[in-house]
Amino acid sequence: MHWPRKGWNLRGLLKKNGLLIATAVSVPLGIGLGVAVRDHGALSSLDKFYFGFPGEILMRMLKLIILPLIVSSIITGVASLKSEVSGLIGLRAIAYYFTTTVIAVILGIILVITIKPGGSVNAEDIDRFGSSQNVSMVDAMLDLIRNMFPENLVQACFQQYKTKREEIVLGVMNTTSATSLFHASSLQGDSPKDYRVVGSYSDGINILGLIVFCLVFGSVIGNMGEQGRTLVDFFDALNEATMRVVQIIMCYMPVGVLFLIAAKIATVDDWSIFTKLGLYMATVLSGLAIHALLVLPLLYLVVVRKNPYKFAWGMTQALLTALMISSSSATLPVTFQCVEENNKVDKRITRFMLPVGATINMDGTALYEAVAAIFIAQLNNYPLSIGQIITISCRPTCQ
Repeated sequence: MHWPRKGWNLRGLLKKNGLLIATAVSVPLGIGLGVAVRDHGALSSLDKFYFGFPGEILMRMLKLIILPLIVSSIITGVASLKSEVSGLIGLRAIAYYFTTTVIAVILGIILVITIKPGGSVNAEDIDRFGSSQNVSMVDAMLDLIRNMFPENLVQACFQQYKTKREEIVLGVMNTTSATSLFHASSLQGDSPKDYRVVGSYSDGINILGLIVFCLVFGSVIGNMGEQGRTLVDFFDALNEATMRVVQIIMCYMPVGVLFLIAAKIATVDDWSIFTKLGLYMATVLSGLAIHALLVLPLLYLVVVRKNPYKFAWGMTQALLTALMISSSSATLPVTFQCVEENNKVDKRITRFMLPVGATINMDGTALYEAVAAIFIAQLNNYPLSIGQIITISCRPTCQ
């Protein structure tokens, strides 16, 4: 009688999913280590900073690889597709991103109105700090369009353009800075306010500007025929080399995740905030869970007609990474590997879609902003009309 060789199956499973298992195990280990260090370590703030150094290295390595990965993947992806095909894919992508964002916002509004987390919290129990900025939706949209067309491509690799409003004191005006003037519609008493819009650059990759340039550049060299073949081959080789570097970085993932979580927990001093905002956090988390576990799989099932959870299992490494580092852009290298190697999606599609999706498709952020706005209104006993709720739902959708 021959028994099945289960040991070999287990060995194959461990070999194939060893990195995923190690990353998953590092999460509870990081939580336990962080709690132990916080309660029994008696570390100073400087010691805690040094304690999180291995996690900082992981973040730096992931951010390091974003720029070459986005540039090479988009250019090769667009160049390998015909203009008609890439245009059709782009339209479908925009329709999908808009649909899922609207669904996320509506879901968040329904939950926050139903649960009413702001009604169970006393506004005086919550510490207020920081200053509110005078930001309008018009300015935010114009900044978005400005960043789509950066003045300097090299500067776009490490800086973004952002404007802010400054109130003009009557009789005093700074003419040395490059500003644009306009009249605001808001009034205080009988005196209208004047503002000037001041632009400046802030640190951070202008991913949107790079994506727009790479889409145009990839489309151009893809239509150049043999003249553009050398450039296409160059960026294809760059993309392949970048993905191999990603594989090396992922070997360090379990260690980096462990210390990243442990350091975050060790630096938390006031845990009472979780009791004060517990219902609010439960509202946001339940909305994210419903959207991720029910809404998106249902859309996948209706459109693709395949098991969505099998596809999600192939994305487990990317999902864990995103959960730990809270950045879709920094998770992009891992997402590429999961989609192409585990789920066997065509590289021409992934190279075109994933960088755009990591920048534009912000379902979780849209849901969170909708819930937060209504929560603040509930906290201050400010009743919202149907029109105001619709306005709240439009803002995160359009950002």
